[in-house]
Amino acid sequence: MKYMITIYNNDAANVAIEGADLEEFRQVHDDIQAELRASGELVDSNELSVTDARVVRTGDGEITITDGPFTEGAEIVGGYYLVDVDGVDRAIEIAARFVEARFTPVEVRALVHG
Repeated sequence: MKYMITIYNNDAANVAIEGADLEEFRQVHDDIQAELRASGELVDSNELSVTDARVVRTGDGEITITDGPFTEGAEIVGGYYLVDVDGVDRAIEIAARFVEARFTPVEVRALVHG
């Protein structure tokens, strides 16, 4: 079953990742990617840029475009992993390993059409 693991980002995570946890952050991502590639569970993974990000809304026949990725929430999506694993427990196991999970939500959701 395919799951999207969405890693959010916020100020607390940024401070931690840019500080003492930076090397651990890099190593954990490297380790998880290597493990998932070797097991065949990794479908795709990427960090999301804030450069050229836009938020698009429509209403009353008009399109409103604002600089993004910032919405009304404190978190933004920082990156994702798309995995093909045996079930939700395995996806949760992977998500819990990210350093970011100490500071900000890491969401696990099954793909409906996947």
